Amino acid sequence: MLKTRKSWLVCAILAGVAYWAIGRFFPNPDSSAGAQIQLLWRLGAWLISAAVFAFHISYEHFRLRNSPLTTALHTTTGVAFGAFLLALAATIRATTVVLHAPFSRYLLSLVLWPIFTAVPAFLVSIFVAAILARLPRNSQGE
Repeated sequence: MLKTRKSWLVCAILAGVAYWAIGRFFPNPDSSAGAQIQLLWRLGAWLISAAVFAFHISYEHFRLRNSPLTTALHTTTGVAFGAFLLALAATIRATTVVLHAPFSRYLLSLVLWPIFTAVPAFLVSIFVAAILARLPRNSQGE
């Protein structure tokens, strides 16, 4: 039981770090590169993030055999952690550059970004996990 507890938490942390890395280091060309190039890079980042999300749901469902609610809560934890890390990076960066927005907005983002990402992530993951739970066992690789 303790191993399972650690396993989901490690996976949520790794997923959160992956979301942060994608958001932080994925190339985002400036507007001089053209709107289509920017759109393609952003779409690429979204697709890679969606793959991390899908893998996390799959891991929770197939490997850990969690219920749809538990799967949704664990995957949402990873998403919210990644959003918190991105907000933290933006807040830290805001302390080193000339601010265009009040610093309090950056501090507020530490709370709001995780909430704004967690709500849709929870809804999507519980929906997907509920569908996976209804599939016959033999179609789940057993």
